[in-house]
Amino acid sequence: MRLKKFRAKLAVILLSVLFVAGCFIFVAYAQTWGKTDLEFKIHINEQLILQSVFGESPTFAIWIENPETREIQTIFVTNRAGLDDWEGKADVPSALPQWDKESKKEKQLVNEAMDIDAVSGATPLPGYFTTRVRVEPGSNWVCWIEMNLSGDYNEHYPEYDEQIKKTDEYGTGQPALVYKANIKAVEGNIVVPRPVGMSILNKDGEIRPLEGITTALDVFDEITISVVKPNPKIL
Repeated sequence: MRLKKFRAKLAVILLSVLFVAGCFIFVAYAQTWGKTDLEFKIHINEQLILQSVFGESPTFAIWIENPETREIQTIFVTNRAGLDDWEGKADVPSALPQWDKESKKEKQLVNEAMDIDAVSGATPLPGYFTTRVRVEPGSNWVCWIEMNLSGDYNEHYPEYDEQIKKTDEYGTGQPALVYKANIKAVEGNIVVPRPVGMSILNKDGEIRPLEGITTALDVFDEITISVVKPNPKIL
């Protein structure tokens, strides 16, 4: 008799646990219904990082732009650029000139200081880096990525050059590259951003045509932006 009661209680407990777990799973998946994410996936070329003078991963930023309202939203920026923390290195006013300009617009549009801590993170190591942003299903976006690898000198942007010293125009090697892609938030869509130019501090603020760029084009040797379902969060 006692054994039967024990088994009955155990069965009730197990069924209760399964029911509660099922409810959590159901709620987690229900929260993703009718929602869409843009997933940015980037592969950082380790060989080129090691060939650069400093051997450090690139500084970069990712942001999206509403083509109708021109509103800007930063998705990710590495800590050094986002927080202007260069860990004792020479002052770098803006390693990412285009993002720096666009982030100022972003602050003006929201009419308050942008929460950089919410979107910044440690500089990713070579290999794959992935980040996501929630967007309205069916919405259209212009996606931007800006990347700068310090110390990637070449014959056009050498480490020592008298003309460079006079103008102080290129202090860290090849300028920051700007990538762009248009995408519609329809599940299954995938686009590959293409380099549309380079950005240089203290110029007119416009993206300039690529000039003298070599290895910098391969620092990000794989970039895709995909429209995917959000990941369910059970807890």
